[in-house]
Amino acid sequence: MDINKHIVDQRIRKIVNDNPDKFSGENGDKKKLSKAFVCLSVASYLGIELEEVFDLITEGGTDAGVDAIFIGGVNGYDFSVVLFQGKYTFDLSRDTNFPANAILRAIGSIGAIFDPSKPIEMSDDLAPKVEDIRSLIADGYIPNIKCVFTSNGLRWQQEGDTHIANAGFPENQVRFEHYNHGHIVDSLQSKKGINETLQLSGKSIQENFNFKRVLVGKINVMELARLFERHGDSLLDQNIRKYLGLSENRVNAAIRDTLVGEKRDNFYFYNNGITMICSKFSYNGLQADSWVVKVDNLQVINGGQSCQTILSTVRNNPAIDYTNSYVLLRLYELPDDGVDSLITDVTIATNSQNPVDLRDLRANDDLQKRLEAATSELGYSYKRKKDNTFSSPEKTILSSVAAESIYAVWKKKPFQAKFKKNELFGAFYSDVFSNINAAQLLIAVFIYRFCDAQRKKSDLRNSFPHIPYSNYFMAMIIGNLLLEDLNLALDTLTHTSFEAAKVYFEANKDNLFQRANDKLVNALNRLYPAPNSYDTIDKRRLSATFRRGDLMEFLA
Repeated sequence: MDINKHIVDQRIRKIVNDNPDKFSGENGDKKKLSKAFVCLSVASYLGIELEEVFDLITEGGTDAGVDAIFIGGVNGYDFSVVLFQGKYTFDLSRDTNFPANAILRAIGSIGAIFDPSKPIEMSDDLAPKVEDIRSLIADGYIPNIKCVFTSNGLRWQQEGDTHIANAGFPENQVRFEHYNHGHIVDSLQSKKGINETLQLSGKSIQENFNFKRVLVGKINVMELARLFERHGDSLLDQNIRKYLGLSENRVNAAIRDTLVGEKRDNFYFYNNGITMICSKFSYNGLQADSWVVKVDNLQVINGGQSCQTILSTVRNNPAIDYTNSYVLLRLYELPDDGVDSLITDVTIATNSQNPVDLRDLRANDDLQKRLEAATSELGYSYKRKKDNTFSSPEKTILSSVAAESIYAVWKKKPFQAKFKKNELFGAFYSDVFSNINAAQLLIAVFIYRFCDAQRKKSDLRNSFPHIPYSNYFMAMIIGNLLLEDLNLALDTLTHTSFEAAKVYFEANKDNLFQRANDKLVNALNRLYPAPNSYDTIDKRRLSATFRRGDLMEFLA
C-alpha cells in the first residue's frame, strides 16, 4: 500500500466537503474528486493557497486538454505560463502511468494556445486566459512554458517521450514535468533541518563579527550537484524564488551553456555565487585549505536556481569534466535570537535579480502583524503567511488577496494589481500597504471577491464582453461608488464605520455592480467610438485595454 496515495485521497475529499460551492457544477463524486486533485496539485506545485487556485481552474467540456493555467507577471521581455493537466486513478492499489494520449492532446493545445493565428475551441473559463496570453504575445512578449502532468501514479512511458520529442518545441521555451502524489505529500509535510558536510576547494576565509560567523570559500559544481541530488527543493525552504527552471529563466540557460562550453573553467568568474545559512558550522582550523565543513540546519537563500541548473546540467552531460568549475560560497551562521527577521533582511537583500514573491518574507513585518491583530478585532482572520492548511475563505483573508484588492480598489492601480502580482510584496509593497487599516483592507477584499464571482457568470459574459477581463477595474469603480454613497472619505473608513459600510455593501452590491458596469461601458465606448465599438473589437485588444490601463483617463 502506498500511504501517500491515501493521504492525498483523504485531502481531496476534505477539499470537496469543505468547499461545496466550488464543486457544485460537477456531476458525480468522481468528477468532483478529480477536480479537487487538480486543485491540490496546483496549490502544492505553485506553493499557493486553495482560494487562489480556484481562479486558475479551466477544466470543462472544451478545456483543450488544460485543467488549469497560471500566468506569471511580465519580466523584462518574457513571461511565464504553467499549464496543468491532471489524471486521478480511483483504484489506489494500482500504479498506472500517465497516459501518452493525454500528453499528445496537451502538445496540440500548446501549439494552438501560443499561436494567435490558430483557432481553438475553449470553455468560458479558459478563453479569457488564452486571450490574455495571446495579447501579451501580440505585444512582443515571449512566453516561457512549463507543462505539468499531475497524477497519483507513475510518469509516462517511452511513447510520451516520443510525442514530446516529435513536437519540436524549443527546449529553452517549453518544458514538461510529471508531478505526483509523492511530490504533493512532500510539500505538505514540514521539512526537518538538513545536516550536511560540504567539501570546499582551495583557501577559505572564516570570520566572527557582530555575534555571527561567516565563511567565504569556493565549492566545485559537482559538490553542489551532489548536495541537491540528495536534498532537492528542501534546501530552498527559506528561498523566495525556488527553481524557475531552464524554460522560465534565460539566465539559467546561460548558466547551462557556460558549463557545457569551453569557458566552464572560468565559471567561478561568471556566476554571482551561492549564499547559504545554517545554525552552526565547524571545520578543522589546523588544515590550511580544502576544508571539510560540517553544517547544521543548512538552507540556500540565494543561488537556488544556479544550483538546480548545475544539477540538471551535470545529469544531462555526465561525460564532461567539471574539475575546474567552481562557485563562490558564502555561508552564514546566524544566531537564534531574531533569526527570522535577519533571514528576511538577508534574503531580500541577496535576491534582487528578478521580481519575486516576497509574501512569506514580508509576513514578519510589524505592519503585517498589526493588520493581523486589527483584522482579528473585526472578526476576521488575516493570513500573513502561506501554510499547508486549506481554510474556508469566508472569514479568512489571505495577504496576497488583500494586496491585490487594496491596490485595485483604494490605490487605483487595477491593471498592476492583476498583471504585476509578483511585485505587490516587492517593489510596490510600501505603496500597497501604506496608510491602510483593517476596515479598508476588509471592505476592499469584499468588493474584489464579489466582482471576481460576477466575472464567472455566463449571462453577464454574454451581455458584456468586458466582464472576463475587467474585474479589477469594476472593483475600483465600486469602491469609489461605495464611499460616495456613504459620504465617506477613504481615511474615515475605519473600525467605527466598518460595520455600516459592510452592511450597506451587502445590501446594495448588485446595484453597485450595475452602476459600475454602466460607468465602465461608457468609458469603453468613449475609448472605442462607433463604428468600432468595444464589443466588436478583437478579444486580444480588449484584454490589452485592461492590462495597459488605457481606460484610466476615461474613468477619471
